[in-house]
Amino acid sequence: MSTATHSVTLLTRDGCGMCTVALTQLRAICADFGLEPATVDVDAAAATDPSLRAEFGDRLPVVLLDGREHSYFDVDEPRLRADLSR
Repeated sequence: MSTATHSVTLLTRDGCGMCTVALTQLRAICADFGLEPATVDVDAAAATDPSLRAEFGDRLPVVLLDGREHSYFDVDEPRLRADLSR
């Protein structure tokens, strides 16, 4: 396990079935690293940050690692585990 601190965020929207599955996967993966993934609903966030929905809204769910896009549609578990280990 890494001693570095990472942040994992799932960009989602209400009613997204794939987002629900991705969050379940992220919670299990992140728990192994002592992390809790954050979630951001891009539609709710659009009130203050419309660029977020404009950039990511058509390919949800999106996993951000340390604020940068890591994967979308599916959680890339092997890659995420490797990156969290660094």
